[in-house]
Formats: sequence, structure tokens, C-alpha cells
Amino acid sequence: MTHLRRLPAAVILSLSLLAAAGVAETPHRPSYAGFIVTEAATGRVLLEENADVSNPPASMAKLMTFAVLQDKLANGTLTRQTPVRITVEDSKMGGTQVFLDPRETFSVEELVYAMMIQSANDAAHALARAAAGSVEAFVELMNAKARELGLTHTTFRTPHGLPPSSKRIADGDLTTPRDFAVLCRHLVTHTDVLKYTAIRTRDFGAGRKNGPQHMINHNNLLGRVAGVDGLKTGYTKGAGYCLSATAERNGRRVIAVIMGAFGSGGLVDQGKARDLKSIELIERGFAALAAGPAEKSTAARPAPPPATAPAGPADMPTVKTEKIAAPAGQNSTAAEPAFTFRVSPPQKKP
Repeated sequence: MTHLRRLPAAVILSLSLLAAAGVAETPHRPSYAGFIVTEAATGRVLLEENADVSNPPASMAKLMTFAVLQDKLANGTLTRQTPVRITVEDSKMGGTQVFLDPRETFSVEELVYAMMIQSANDAAHALARAAAGSVEAFVELMNAKARELGLTHTTFRTPHGLPPSSKRIADGDLTTPRDFAVLCRHLVTHTDVLKYTAIRTRDFGAGRKNGPQHMINHNNLLGRVAGVDGLKTGYTKGAGYCLSATAERNGRRVIAVIMGAFGSGGLVDQGKARDLKSIELIERGFAALAAGPAEKSTAARPAPPPATAPAGPADMPTVKTEKIAAPAGQNSTAAEPAFTFRVSPPQKKP
């Protein structure tokens, strides 16, 4: 991996440890469809590769569902306490879910937590239906929001990111890393999305007969890579492993979007190669911020007041790895040991 030579020694060590655990990329071809790293305050592109290649976002589509729901909350159509009665159609979504039952009713707020932490397809479907009267009407709002944000290579067909019944990629949700980075920037600068995406674990359905479901966020970088507090993972067979990640250090924030990632030789690897690459992108993004002045991207949306710039480059974490047993029923991919990152903060100088 010759492209790592310019990275700080601590980061190279971190990635080497991950590679030693069996997460190395294929040396002769990329294990991803494309990526981009941007500065959140300005939209400036820091790094990119194949950033305009179309790919299904899988469950990352729920970030646009969240954006539309935020508009509904802002205009008073919904409140966080609005009750949502679950329907049979909601309960039959499949994939990752919180196993909603037609006899149940939950608040918008509780369903948003389920959608963003557990990546629950049934919760996303119920929220879309409740917010717009039908899922079809909600998807129209998703596409209208995409046009409003300037996402010119994005089309949504679902509020959850599940593949179409035809199994044809062209019939499902499609976007690009560049478009999705713009959406992520909108969310982190104009909504409270981090309130949900920064949470690692939470219980859902406290009043259920059989007790609550313990939800675990699918974003393995949370709490294990310095400053990471969102946003959303995604995986289907057609989409590969996707991740929209964001991190803040010393008052500056980067957004990294990677799509279509697999392990070596197209291996279905529980997102290990995706997470490895995302760590590298985050570190390189902060290094690029420290190396040069911020410039507003021509493709960026109107920016909020810029964040306070740090006096120097952000500290780099040391990442250690180990395998732990995956919790039953929490993953939408085949069950196997989950991959965990543990971060030790840099030692303070005496």
C-alpha cells in the first residue's frame, strides 16, 4: 500500500495492525467503488477517487429519510411525540429490523432511534408512511429533497435502501459518493442527526411483553476512532459495504463516504475492508485540513458559520483490533465474528 507512505507513523501502525488481522485490501485493484472526503464547514473536497461512480447506498438511504423527516418536524406536520400505529405492511419489511407488530404504536422519536441505530427497515417504512400518507409519496419527497440539495446523480426508490424485487441495480436506489457527501454535510450542519448516529447502544420497546430489544449501532468506528460520531452504514449484495462517516477533532470536522467496498477478491467480509479504508480516509482528511487553508467547493451547499480552526494538526489515535462475538440478530449480513476497533489516545508529553 504505497499510498500510505505520506501518512503519520501512528496511522501507518494502526492500519498495519488491521491488515495483520486479515483485513488487507487487494494489492492490484481497489476493493471499493469510490470514495470522497470533504470538510464539513465548507464542503471543500480533501480526497476523492471515483467519486462520481453510481452505486446503491443500501441502508445509507435512511439518511435521506431522516432529512425529509426533519423537514416534516420543522414545518409542524409531525412532532417527535406523534404516535405511529404499525401496519402489517410495516411488519413485513424483512432484513435488519426491530420486529414491529401491527398491534403496536410507537412515537416518531422512538422509530427514528430504531432507524438510525439498529438500521431498522420496518421503522423506516413506518416513518415514511406516517409522514407522507404513503411510502410512494414519501419517496417523491426524498427525490425532491435530493434536487433541492443539488444531488444531480441521485435517485431514491425506497426509504430504507433494500434492493428491488427485480434484483436489478438500476431499479433501486442510486447515488454517488460526491452526492452523498453533500447530503451528509447538510445533515451535520443543519439537523440534529448526530444526536442519533453517535449512540452505540440503546433499548427499543421498553413496554413490550417480552422485554425491549437491545440495539447496537452497526458503525464499528463509533467510540473506537477519535472523534467519530456518525453517520450510517449500509450493505446489500448489490451495493457492497458502504459507510458515511464523520469525525470532529479540535473544532474541525471531516466527512468520509465510501461505497461498494468488499474484502480481497470481492470477499463478503462483514465490512472489515470498508472500515479499514474509512479509518485511513478520516486520518488523511484531517492531515489535509492541517496542511492547507479551507476553500469552498463549487459543488457545496451554502455553508453555516465556519468552525473554529485548531492551532495544529489533530492527534492521531492508535487502533488495536480484536474479534468479539457478534450479537444475535443485529446484523443484516451473514453471522460471523464482528470486527471491533479499540482506540488508545496518544500519550501526553510530560
